[in-house]
Amino acid sequence: MRASRRQRPSSKTALIIGAGLAGLTAALALQRDGWRVRVCEQASALGDVGAGITLSPGAGRALSSLGVADELLAASLPVPDIAFIHYRSGELLAGTLAPGLPADRGFDTPRHIHRADLHSILLAAVRSLDAAAVITGQRLLAVEQADSGVVAQFAGAGAGPGGGAGDANAGTTREAQLLIGADGVRSTVRAALFDDSPPQFAGQIAFRCLIPTAQAAPFVHGVNAAVAIGDARIFNRYLVRHGTLVNVIGIAKSHRWQQEGWHTPATVTEFLEKFEGFHPDILGLIRCSPPNSLIKWGLFVRPPLSQWSVEHVVMVGDAAHPILPFLGLGAALAIEDAVVLSRALAQVPSLNGAFAAYQRARMQRVEAVRLGSIRQGEIIQASDPRGADLRQSPSQDSAIFDYDPCTVPL
Repeated sequence: MRASRRQRPSSKTALIIGAGLAGLTAALALQRDGWRVRVCEQASALGDVGAGITLSPGAGRALSSLGVADELLAASLPVPDIAFIHYRSGELLAGTLAPGLPADRGFDTPRHIHRADLHSILLAAVRSLDAAAVITGQRLLAVEQADSGVVAQFAGAGAGPGGGAGDANAGTTREAQLLIGADGVRSTVRAALFDDSPPQFAGQIAFRCLIPTAQAAPFVHGVNAAVAIGDARIFNRYLVRHGTLVNVIGIAKSHRWQQEGWHTPATVTEFLEKFEGFHPDILGLIRCSPPNSLIKWGLFVRPPLSQWSVEHVVMVGDAAHPILPFLGLGAALAIEDAVVLSRALAQVPSLNGAFAAYQRARMQRVEAVRLGSIRQGEIIQASDPRGADLRQSPSQDSAIFDYDPCTVPL
């Protein structure tokens, strides 16, 4: 990819690379402030992908500020007091083995939601403001810095709403005042303008699937959320989609990962092998894994960057700061980024000043979560989880979970 200079595109126009949660949240936030947005997604179609994610109270409030509160509350469940249990014996180490869901306190507490449900809510909101805002089949090739904007070149024919033909410029060039890289840990934007080193394997492999609650019932005993910890592995499960599905994720330390991507098919046999020695209920859940939708992926990280913007280009979410998942805040950070960036663009007159304000408001927060996630993983994957003081773990740090992107000073 190359970066060069051209002339002036129109103001209050934005290109967003990537139509995931970070990209769509950024798009909706900017649209509500009067920006004309085009979200360019490399995939040929947007589908029902992913599994359960956790929304922190701050992320929930951020999304509520974008006008999707009712839809979000209807599609999500309040997070119960999660039980940490011993991986082999099943004994309670911290938290509560309580059946039933807690009282719904809205966005005052964390919430669980299926990623695809949140994605659908955001996509519908973005398209309701501009039916042509999201274009699929767009692979970014080059970014040229202009005097007051960017020109991006894409490969691909482009598809608009419903998979039909995109606009007249699809597959060639698009101009805008700014470009937001929201294209994940293997970000093309980051590689072009910030850091072209490949992401590094973090020595962890994750498995995930969704199991119908009726099928999983013999192995969960009415308890809605539990994390089995110890012996270099964790196994987490909780309810999504109105309690009809159990979201399952297992993470195990590993010395090697050769596949690309985060959607590699896995087998029940290899899932069982990775969690040999875990409690019979956990092994029973693994045996319930739907073989056609069980996937695995390697966890990858990058070193922190000293800046997230160059002239008219800025990054959000995993493109800027991928983290390990042990605090469940990856999606929340992406949502927070998008809302804080949109606030900065609305309040600071110059683009460079807005980017600087965004970075000042976010870097300390992101670094705290990054380090906390590493420490949380060390604690819950310890060989002897009985020796870990879970009450002092980062998951109990209210400062990490009380961050509010709608009010943080810029």
